Amino acid sequence: MRIAVLADIHGNVLALDAVLDDLERRGGADITINLGDCVSGPLWPRETFERLEALDLPTVRGNHDRRVAVDTPDETMWASDVYAQERLTAAQREALLALPFTLEIVPGVVAFHARPDHDEKYLADAVIDGRLMRAPLADIQRRLKGLDRRIVLCGHSHRAELIRIPGGPVIFNPGSVGAPAYDDDTPPAHVSEQGSPHARYGIVTLGDGPDRFESIAVDYDHEAAARQAEQAGRPEWAHALRTGFMPKTQPGS
Repeated sequence: MRIAVLADIHGNVLALDAVLDDLERRGGADITINLGDCVSGPLWPRETFERLEALDLPTVRGNHDRRVAVDTPDETMWASDVYAQERLTAAQREALLALPFTLEIVPGVVAFHARPDHDEKYLADAVIDGRLMRAPLADIQRRLKGLDRRIVLCGHSHRAELIRIPGGPVIFNPGSVGAPAYDDDTPPAHVSEQGSPHARYGIVTLGDGPDRFESIAVDYDHEAAARQAEQAGRPEWAHALRTGFMPKTQPGS
């Protein structure tokens, strides 16, 4: 069985289409799972929602899906959430809120956006010197809360990761389809940077032999996405989309 794993599209329908085209060229998948944060970002939230709606993929709810779904923006909402919220219908926002927190893809393979108990806290990451890095093993084990699964699929950090927990599951984060870098001013303030503008996704192959995990980076027209972010007044997003890094000085996300 082949499971394609998408995460953190963030309204980047160009990156999403490039990933889907690449997956088709590789022979497709038996199941394609979407790990959430579908539309939030200064790009194409409505178009991305409609593309995903047509695909009807099994999808878990990300923290930004939850935030976009509120009826009225407030001071706690990030600009990317407000941008998406203003461009979605009430029914589309309700559909995002109704997404499940967790999905069991096949026996022993579980998917959630961030952590098994929280959609906005990191599972495998720690903030070190203002940027996301791999967390100590003991912290990751504690955050799993004894989750008894063979494979854990998660996103949220936008960092591709593959970690085998001794006596526990394999954690696989495919990286972000549509947002290769971001900043977060939630204390402690930090950045996450994939280091290139590529759209990322993964493939997990299960069978009679050892499980296989592939982290895949796909080139696409990231310049068009960067121009869209600039037109929306988000130069820091444009820089991230072009480079995979955040500018040295940037407003909050």
